[in-house]
Amino acid sequence: MEEKTAGQLLAENLSFELKTCWEHITREDATKIEQFADNYKKFIDKGKTEREFTAQCLEILERKGFIDIENLLLEEKRKEMAPGSKIYLNIKGKSVIFAVLGKKPLSAGVNIVGAHVDSPRIDLKTNPLYEDGGFALFDTHYYGGIKHYQWTTIPLAMHGVIFTKDGEKRDICIGENEDDPVFVITDLLPHLAQDQMQKKASEFFRGEDLDVLAGSKPYLDENVKEKVKLTILSILNERYGVTEEAFASAEIEFVPAVKARDIGLDRSLIGAYGHDDRSCAFTAFWAALDFAEGDAPEKTVVCYLSDKEEIGSMGNTGAESRQFENFIAFLCAQFACATSVYAPSSDIDTRVVLSKSAMLSADVNAAFDPSFADVWDKKTASYCGKGIVLSKYTGRGGKYGGSDASAEFCWKVQNILSKNGVQWQFGNLGKVDKGGGGTIAYRIANLGVDVLDCGIPVLSMHAPFEIISKVDLWTTYRGYLAFLKDC
Repeated sequence: MEEKTAGQLLAENLSFELKTCWEHITREDATKIEQFADNYKKFIDKGKTEREFTAQCLEILERKGFIDIENLLLEEKRKEMAPGSKIYLNIKGKSVIFAVLGKKPLSAGVNIVGAHVDSPRIDLKTNPLYEDGGFALFDTHYYGGIKHYQWTTIPLAMHGVIFTKDGEKRDICIGENEDDPVFVITDLLPHLAQDQMQKKASEFFRGEDLDVLAGSKPYLDENVKEKVKLTILSILNERYGVTEEAFASAEIEFVPAVKARDIGLDRSLIGAYGHDDRSCAFTAFWAALDFAEGDAPEKTVVCYLSDKEEIGSMGNTGAESRQFENFIAFLCAQFACATSVYAPSSDIDTRVVLSKSAMLSADVNAAFDPSFADVWDKKTASYCGKGIVLSKYTGRGGKYGGSDASAEFCWKVQNILSKNGVQWQFGNLGKVDKGGGGTIAYRIANLGVDVLDCGIPVLSMHAPFEIISKVDLWTTYRGYLAFLKDC
C-alpha cells in the first residue's frame, strides 16, 4: 500500500467528505438495522393517520407505566413525582407529549425531540356523497401540499371516525385488508387528453376534481331518485349505524391502500406512505422511550408528537397551540419542590425552564434525486444512506419561515453526534430560489428553546409512496438517543 502524501493526509484532516453509512456497518449493526426497519414498517402500516399513529404510541406508553396527566389532575392529592417518573399528555387522540423526569432540576432545562404525525392526504368535505353518471362519488378537499395528479388511479383506503345520532364514535378503516374493497380517483384516458396534456402540471388536475369513486350499484326501488347514493348510505348505515348527516362532524381521510415494502434488489430502502414525518416520529418516540427503563436520565427527556404540521401547525392539536407550553408548566407545578426557581408553579418558572431547554425538530429533508439534479445544490444537499441530516435553517428564499439555529447550538449537536459515533450530514431544501419548506421548529423556538431541524432524507416527498434508506432510519434513531442523553 502506497504511503499517503502530506497533502492527502491534510485533506483527510481538514475536509468534510462522507461515504455512505453502509460502508462501515458491522454484521451486528446490519441485523439491528433490519429488525428496526421491520418494526417501523409494521408500525406505519397500522398508523396511516395521526389518530392511528397516536393510538399506537398511547398503548405502548400505558404498557410502559406512563401516567396520564389527566389522572394526576383528578387525584385529590397529586402524586409526588421524582426522577424517573413517567407521564404523558394525550391531546385529543391526535397528538401526544410524554416525559421521563431527570435527576437534574427542571431549571437546568429539558431535552426535547419533536416530530409531527400527520401526512398529506385526501379528506372528505362535510357533505361529500353525491351521484352522477351512474356512480356514487365522495367530494373531497386535499390536505397538505400534494401534486394532485399523483393521487389519481391508485388504490385508496378510507380511514377515520364518524358519530352515530346517539353520540357513539365509530372507527372506520376500509381498504387495508386483502379482502376489503378499495377506492380510487379516476383520470382521463390518453386518447381524449390532448387538451389536458397541454396544461401545466399544476392545472391539468384541479383540487376540486379529486373526487373518490365510491360505488355503482343502484338500490332496487323505482321510487328512489338517487339509487346508487342510497346503496352507499345503506351500507354505511348497516356497518356503522350512521346517516348522511353524520358526515358533517366526521373526520374521514383517504390514504394510499399500500403496505410498506422494501425497495431494490438489495432491500436497502423502504417505500411507504407517510415517511414525512412518521419516520422521524417513530425514531423520536423509540429514542425517548429508551429512557423509561433503568436509571433516570440526567436531564428530563420530552418527546412531542404533534398534529397539523402539513397545514401550518394550526389548531389545538398543532404546535401553534399552547399544549406543549402547558405540558412544561405542568411539570414545573408538579415537580416544583426540586425545580422551582421562583414561586412554585409560577409562570416565570415555566419561562426559565423553556429558555434553558434544547430541542431537535425531528423532520425529514428532501434527499438528492439524480433524476432532478438541477433543483439541488449538491454541496449542501442531503443524500440517502449518508446518515441523519442537520438543517441549520429551513424556510424559503431569504430564509423566510425558518428558525435558523445558532452556531453555538449547531456545534453542540454536531459534537454530540460525532462523539457518539453517529454519522451526520448537511441538508438544505434545494437551491435558494427553487422553493423551500418549514417545520415545527420556529414555533418551539418562539418559546425561547434552542431548536435545530434534524431528520431523515426522503425521496419523492409528499407523494403517495415515499422512499427512505434503512440505514438513515437507524442512524436517526441513534442520533436522537445521543442528543437526549448528552445535550
